[in-house]
Amino acid sequence: MKYFKLIITSFLLLGFITQAQKAVLRKALNDYDNFSYIKTTKVLERVAINGYSSPELFEKLGNAYYFNNDMESASKWYKKLMELDKPVDSEYIWRYAQALKGTGNYKESDQLMARFNEINPEDLRSKAFTSKVDYLARIEKVSREDIKIHNLDLNTYLSDFGTTQYKNQLIFASNRGGGNTYKWNDQPYLDLYSATKNEEGEYNDIEKLNENINTRFHESSAAYTPDDKFMFFSRNNYFKKRYKEDSNNTNRLQLYRANKNDKGNWDKISSIHFNSNDYSVAHPSINVQGDLIYFASDMPGTVGDSDIFVAEIKKDGTLGVPTNLGVLINTQGRESFPYINERGDLYFSSNGYPGLGGLDVFIVKDFEKKFRNKTLNYVVENKGKPINSKYDDFGYYENLTTKEGFFTSNRPGGKGEDDIYSFTVVEPIIKPEPCIQLVSGIVKDKKSGELLPNSNVVLIDNSGNLIAKTISDDNAAFSFSDIDCDSKFLVRASKEDYIGDEKRFTTPKTKQKLTLELLLENDVQKFKVGDDLAKILNIPIIYFDFNKYDIRYDAEIELQKVLAVMNEYPTMVVDIRSHTDCRAPKAYNMKLSDNRAKSTRKYLISKGISNDRLTALGYGESELVNNCACEPTNKSNCSEEEHQLNRRSEFIIIKI
Repeated sequence: MKYFKLIITSFLLLGFITQAQKAVLRKALNDYDNFSYIKTTKVLERVAINGYSSPELFEKLGNAYYFNNDMESASKWYKKLMELDKPVDSEYIWRYAQALKGTGNYKESDQLMARFNEINPEDLRSKAFTSKVDYLARIEKVSREDIKIHNLDLNTYLSDFGTTQYKNQLIFASNRGGGNTYKWNDQPYLDLYSATKNEEGEYNDIEKLNENINTRFHESSAAYTPDDKFMFFSRNNYFKKRYKEDSNNTNRLQLYRANKNDKGNWDKISSIHFNSNDYSVAHPSINVQGDLIYFASDMPGTVGDSDIFVAEIKKDGTLGVPTNLGVLINTQGRESFPYINERGDLYFSSNGYPGLGGLDVFIVKDFEKKFRNKTLNYVVENKGKPINSKYDDFGYYENLTTKEGFFTSNRPGGKGEDDIYSFTVVEPIIKPEPCIQLVSGIVKDKKSGELLPNSNVVLIDNSGNLIAKTISDDNAAFSFSDIDCDSKFLVRASKEDYIGDEKRFTTPKTKQKLTLELLLENDVQKFKVGDDLAKILNIPIIYFDFNKYDIRYDAEIELQKVLAVMNEYPTMVVDIRSHTDCRAPKAYNMKLSDNRAKSTRKYLISKGISNDRLTALGYGESELVNNCACEPTNKSNCSEEEHQLNRRSEFIIIKI
């Protein structure tokens, strides 16, 4: 296992712009001529970094990152919210606990969940926490006591791993052969071997594959096309007796193809066209139709340390353009050793999903059908015990016809560093037909109602565990099927440049369909001359004490938002306009509002804004936004909320 550490590389993707695309680009540039842009989250961060604090400020910052699955940043701001030592809605305690769990801080997460449980003991999330219904319980649920694993006799005290079957042979990698040693661990390099199956079903008569395949460097992980014409395998970047390294002096893994000749031997070794000196490509698996090859790589476009990719196999054995299976499969951790079985179920090993420790084997049932149909509704499940353990478990392979299964592990009790284990494939336990639900929905822009296709949507259980994830289609629709009845779930949607949304729901005890609407708030606001920054930045009333115009602390926090934008746009000119309601004499209101506008201007100047960039004027009650006039009787039937709409501050953009 340790031989194949993959390294992330950065990349630049270049493309061409067609005439139609150029027209779109010109329109976008024209838009930029007329508009400027603000990212709301960045404005709020600047306010917080400048030392200002309020529950609302930290709630908004925490939510912005929480809904977009940046749990490290969400934890930072939720922590500051808790440190204010003010009453906090228990929902933020829950979110903080989930954010901490997402960063691996399980201890503090549990402490917060205990606090959440004290406040809401009847909440189903509390009950799930106290009963320890978590990912470990889900793993136990899929574990199988009826599967018995066997350490193969062919294992040595060194490393043996990565099996596949070819006719009546078991093909695997091992460094038992002696010869040159690998300086990283002072052990021999890996070669590919075959073990032949005898009448008792055991594998012996171990032989090294021919010198066309094996070189004096590493070889491993073979895969064969169903028509028996081509073999694909992993090897160090060593081809035609030339050994190559990347800029960090690391020799990468590459994917090679061999052709079968008339004598039944493998020759005509060729390098796959997307191999590179700068990244690794390894561990192939070929589907039963022979038209797709799956492999692991850290090539440009990789989500984490290494990802699972797929490419088309053409009739002549050449491969198409590799496609990353995306964030619905790959995590920021390491995904490797893919295997696709006869049914189209995808197996792979990962340390990016909750598991028992090290690399665990995971399965996405019916993956290939969903992949071809572009349904993108994948459920990644832990394979459970005894396949998985606290140690590295990888290289899963199964033959559904012969019921033979194999995997590799470095768990204690083996013969060497990595050992190959066999087991008998058993069918899933048949249970009474469950009560299942279908949950579907649509993702929209909260303000405009515009559909938001290509949004990330996740389904989370009552303990905060990820159950499934998908991407909204061209109509912004999504769906999750096979959801348990009488259970509590959460659906969360996110999209770049938006603040996400989530809906919590409880499925009924009987089967039915549920439809949800998730509304995302645009985090990037565009503005032009004549717009009001107060509306763009969602600044509420700038409050002053009664009959005064001194800047209060809560008003100062809001003015910091304006300050942040004016600092970002150093030529922006703003007209500050202060308004009152009608509940005082007109002359009094005019003077008071003028003093407040000028006080606001003075504050911004004191924070570094040039005085020629700010004008200020009070309008009293002369520009009411509703029908709450008090004259001529000095009375009004308006409510306090209606009067409040007139007590406003405006920050009109005069120039950008």
